[in-house]
Amino acid sequence: MDASRRQVLTSTLGAAALFPALPPLFAAPAAARSSTGSPPREPGLPGRDYRPVVTPNSVALPFRIVDGVKVFHLVAEPVEHEFAPGLAATCWGYNGRVHGPTIEAVEGERVRIYVTNRLDVATSVHWHGLAVPNGMDGVGGLHQRSIEPGTTFRYEFQLVQHGTFLYHSHHDEMAQMALGMMGLFVVHPRQPEPEPPARDYAILLSEWKIRPGERRPDPNEMADFNVLTMNAKIHPATQNLVARTGERVRIRLGNLSAMSHHPIHLHGHSFRVVATDGGPLPETNGWRETSILVPTGSTRTIEFTAELPGDWPLHCHMTHHVMTQMGHGIPNTVGVDLAHFDRALYAHVPAYAAMGEETGMGGDHDALVPANSLPMIGSRGPFGLITMSGMFTIVKVRDDLTEGVEPGWYAHPPGTQAVRASPEELQRDGIE
Repeated sequence: MDASRRQVLTSTLGAAALFPALPPLFAAPAAARSSTGSPPREPGLPGRDYRPVVTPNSVALPFRIVDGVKVFHLVAEPVEHEFAPGLAATCWGYNGRVHGPTIEAVEGERVRIYVTNRLDVATSVHWHGLAVPNGMDGVGGLHQRSIEPGTTFRYEFQLVQHGTFLYHSHHDEMAQMALGMMGLFVVHPRQPEPEPPARDYAILLSEWKIRPGERRPDPNEMADFNVLTMNAKIHPATQNLVARTGERVRIRLGNLSAMSHHPIHLHGHSFRVVATDGGPLPETNGWRETSILVPTGSTRTIEFTAELPGDWPLHCHMTHHVMTQMGHGIPNTVGVDLAHFDRALYAHVPAYAAMGEETGMGGDHDALVPANSLPMIGSRGPFGLITMSGMFTIVKVRDDLTEGVEPGWYAHPPGTQAVRASPEELQRDGIE
């Protein structure tokens, strides 16, 4: 292997300066080979051996190739994270990100992953869904000593399967995952797909408890989560997914929420479920959906052809999961004029927001939102308030796209948009 191959760090991954030069510590033993007995394959490179996935609002984890092993470095550390403009929190993550960068590799190759702990508590990392030697599985106290503050551990194994997987802390995981310590792990097939999709996206679903006005997620919460995210972002901060009309699109959905399953619904299109974290489904699979339930601790991969141009929502269909910091701990006030009451109460209870009133849930109510908090619902759309937030993003399908340029809001052709009916139309059709 020549020197350039041994030291390659792909330009699409970047941030090489943050990755220290780490020498190999041991050769790959025969016992670590795949169940078929095949030796590790030559490391795959993005653009040559696979098309990298796009993780909206995130990046891929940089790597080096050392003596035929693909080497990564994860750094567990506190991270100041912005969920959306107006809501930020002190979280825990990897490599300065919440969630951590996406790890990408190729089936059959050997990976070495160093994990450095810059937290003030012990941690570990579990490779969720991956078949690895037992001592590499990452459960602190069971498979290994926990990674103490200021130390670096080495995980090393051969990838014997392909698909969409996850990684996360498995030491005091209720607290550490609640603070953001998780990420996606995508393993591409050794044999490139004969017809890969034109677009390949990856989204990690999660939930948080952040009380209005506070700046740290509550790791003790077990049921009442109020911030629901896609790749740790809330709409309108979620990066749009784009596609040209006629392109085949793949979306990899992973769920590491603490308690919630998420029925993810795509508007305007039906899709085929092509894989789970257990592996690919047969091509003859006739299972088509417009919504797919993604259980906690699982991944689901869907594919569809972008047939209809427009701005199509992709969101969790649990109605309270497209809201943020819900003020639901008060009596039902739907239908009650609370304009004066709201302002009087807010002076004494800053976290108060009235369920069922636009002044308490969305719209022009910025004066009623505590510092470092977001409206319960809503972001600005081309025709007014979009009354969704939280676990919601937009798939933008266009006949023409300029790569890397935000396509903006969809311009509806004449006669293809719902509008207010005129008196003449109502009279014509006998509508009173």
